[in-house]
Amino acid sequence: MKRIGIIGASGMAGSAIFKAAQENSDLTPVGIIRNEKKAHEILGDDVDLIAGDILDMPESMLNQFDVIVDAFGTTPDNAAAHLRLAEKLISIARRNNIRVIFILGAGSLHTGEDHHRVVEDIKSLPGSDAWINTPVQQLKELEYLEGINDVDWLGISPAMQFEAGPATDYIIGKDELLYNNSGDSKLTSGTMAEVVIKEIVDPQHSRERITVANK
Repeated sequence: MKRIGIIGASGMAGSAIFKAAQENSDLTPVGIIRNEKKAHEILGDDVDLIAGDILDMPESMLNQFDVIVDAFGTTPDNAAAHLRLAEKLISIARRNNIRVIFILGAGSLHTGEDHHRVVEDIKSLPGSDAWINTPVQQLKELEYLEGINDVDWLGISPAMQFEAGPATDYIIGKDELLYNNSGDSKLTSGTMAEVVIKEIVDPQHSRERITVANK
């Protein structure tokens, strides 16, 4: 049985992944969260949790897992924490032979005939100044991960629109923003969770970033 640590288990992506892991008898999920009360309200009373600031958490609390899923979320002004956390998790994973799955953003994907980064399109959106730091920092996180060749890591970027919802059929790509046959670029949390659980149970990708969209 694999023991799975899910960082951000009370968030949209993290809670969907946690609940999907609960449904698999071969997995034992543990939520790694900041607010224990909120996590119990979302995940239920009878769940395993580790509460605290993940960036301050000692290695002894994290080296118990076979797989760590990083669905960490924070405010745009603190978005540099994405890279700091990735560096910490890679270091711990290297010493303890842990697989790490990172939920990344869509901003680091490429799009258009010139294959520019989606983050460049985001910068042109009205009001994006208030939150652009998050995709900018998640791009830095991916660039860091792409230089890691001695740890079993996987990054998964959602489609442009990432929202709560059930699992559906999906399409998988690598670095290009995906659209379905209707021209929509959307991914639901349930679909993300299904892809993550499949990768935990039967790994198909390692040391690379993939992207997923609802079909």
